[in-house]
Amino acid sequence: MKEILEINNLSKSFEIESGKLLVLDGINMTVKNGEILCIVGPSGCGKSTLLSQIAGFDGPDTGYIKLGKNKISKPGLNRVMVFQDLNQLFPWKTVLENVVFPLKVNKIGNSKHERLEIAQRYLSMVKLEDFYNYYSHKLSGGMKQRVAIARALAINPEILLMDEPFGSLDIQTRTNLQNMLIDIWRKTKVTVIFVTHDIQEAILLSNRIIVMGKSPGNIKKVINNELPRPRNIIDGEFSMLYKEVYNLMEV
Repeated sequence: MKEILEINNLSKSFEIESGKLLVLDGINMTVKNGEILCIVGPSGCGKSTLLSQIAGFDGPDTGYIKLGKNKISKPGLNRVMVFQDLNQLFPWKTVLENVVFPLKVNKIGNSKHERLEIAQRYLSMVKLEDFYNYYSHKLSGGMKQRVAIARALAINPEILLMDEPFGSLDIQTRTNLQNMLIDIWRKTKVTVIFVTHDIQEAILLSNRIIVMGKSPGNIKKVINNELPRPRNIIDGEFSMLYKEVYNLMEV
């Protein structure tokens, strides 16, 4: 796979009462086109901060991030975020209107009809064909996240950024959405950067796993995940990889 994103010597700190808190320290990594890259690490290691840097929500103290040949300095349609929060949708808009809205604002599609077709295509991909006219208060948490994923994909980003999007869901819904994400990734070939605290989830989803250490956040190891799909958590190789990641996070 070709490398499409490069992070070079990135550091980030935040102002606190006692001075500056260094959150990320000398991050160097690449992202390959069409892969699912999972980032794991203990709480407070800067996983979400790193994702925000890639999204362009905030700038680094030192270093840079390049997507292709261009340095990232602000948010862009080529990088779209799906958050953990289950209330990302506009409550006054229907499911279909929520997906159409960013297409209209960003002038994607040549007509209202074309934008509707795009929205319907991605809602079909997340299996919500029968819920176009529902409002968010009538949706389960898992359904809300499916709408958020459809809305992000409809923009056709180069990279889909996902910040623990399934973290607050029950295990059955979470498993269903993990399988759905793999299916969508196979169909669209979109590059996914997925932050999670769940080692099992990272192994189930990823092509590669970045393990971060904390205080301040740094990259301890990049692990190639070559387990065949579909993956089974009771397989011996799965357990060995789990143990490797777990031990890295414990040190």
